[in-house]
Amino acid sequence: MSKQNNGKTNVQRLALGGLMAALVCVATSFFKLPVPITQGYIHLGDAFVLVSAAILGPLGVAAGAIGSMLADLLGGYFQYLLPTFVIKGVVALVAYAGLKASKPMWVEWLVLIIAEAVMVLGYFLAECLMYGAASAAGAVLPNVVQGLGGVVIGALLIPVFRQVLKRIG
Repeated sequence: MSKQNNGKTNVQRLALGGLMAALVCVATSFFKLPVPITQGYIHLGDAFVLVSAAILGPLGVAAGAIGSMLADLLGGYFQYLLPTFVIKGVVALVAYAGLKASKPMWVEWLVLIIAEAVMVLGYFLAECLMYGAASAAGAVLPNVVQGLGGVVIGALLIPVFRQVLKRIG
């Protein structure tokens, strides 16, 4: 591949990373179900964090973390900016590490479940530090529901996104 093509490929990947960060942000911010008990919400952003990591690798890890953090910024959840960036980044990193080589479908599902378990544990620990264990425990079930939704939707979308990327180049 010539330098010009390599540069074009890098620019395209960077642009796709920005688009995935925006998609994570939008899916988190606008497709959500409020959870009054926790003052939070269940959203579709996790699915796109997983998709981003699966299709873009390390760039997708960054896109997932940044897009999730931007959703908290736009939503006024300022106390969650750093925890979200770190937690969603680790979720995406686990997904990337587990999905970078071709695996049987059941193994991919297991990887996604483990990645979302990291999200549940990460927010539990962060909220223990911020609000105490009793309050943090109240957020576990909504986070599990959100994580499972992310796994199902992500597992369905990852092959679609991979196929689209193959077709466009």
